[in-house]
Amino acid sequence: MLDAHALHLQRCPAGPGDLLFRRDGKPWPRNRLGEAFNCAANAAGLPAGTTSHDLRHHYASLLIGAGCSVKFVQERLGHASAVETLQTYSHLWPDDEDRTRAAVERAWAATARPVAVSAEE
Repeated sequence: MLDAHALHLQRCPAGPGDLLFRRDGKPWPRNRLGEAFNCAANAAGLPAGTTSHDLRHHYASLLIGAGCSVKFVQERLGHASAVETLQTYSHLWPDDEDRTRAAVERAWAATARPVAVSAEE
């Protein structure tokens, strides 16, 4: 995928503020974008009915799963505010219970030593 983007940018250089995919300097019509996406999704073997929104949600979930901050995810998705990001994706961030449990497990794993058990026990 990255190779395809690089080739496209070689053929159609984009400057700051330019659209990545354009025709005669103008945005593609919405229906053309959908057709191009469906063609690419089929070629990539994605399930039928996969939308660009599905990929956007997947991208957001990967960032959140990797521990990225709300602010970072907001910026990457182009949301106007972190509130918008949280309203949409808050269910994907681990809750305090999950974080607390993981923090304790990490701390204990770092200090854990094998316990010798005598044969008499």
